[in-house]
Amino acid sequence: MPTLTFTRHLQHLLPSGPLTVPGDTPRAALEQVLRDYPLLRSYLLDEHGGLRKHVALFIDGELRRDGMDQPVAATTKIDFMQALSGG
Repeated sequence: MPTLTFTRHLQHLLPSGPLTVPGDTPRAALEQVLRDYPLLRSYLLDEHGGLRKHVALFIDGELRRDGMDQPVAATTKIDFMQALSGG
């Protein structure tokens, strides 16, 4: 089962530490988490179910903006991080 981690900013919405859940894509794994922690949805997904533009998705350490439906292995590490910008 893939392991999901979330940026520290989101820790008030879910338990701290990684979550291991079933899913063969990042989207499927995230949906498992959102069933138990529905408030997390609006922080990560837009009204169409896509990643918000300020959220970065890393699959096994590689930034994958388009990777929500990419097949993943049971040993995959999926990180959801809020991208920072500024000047």
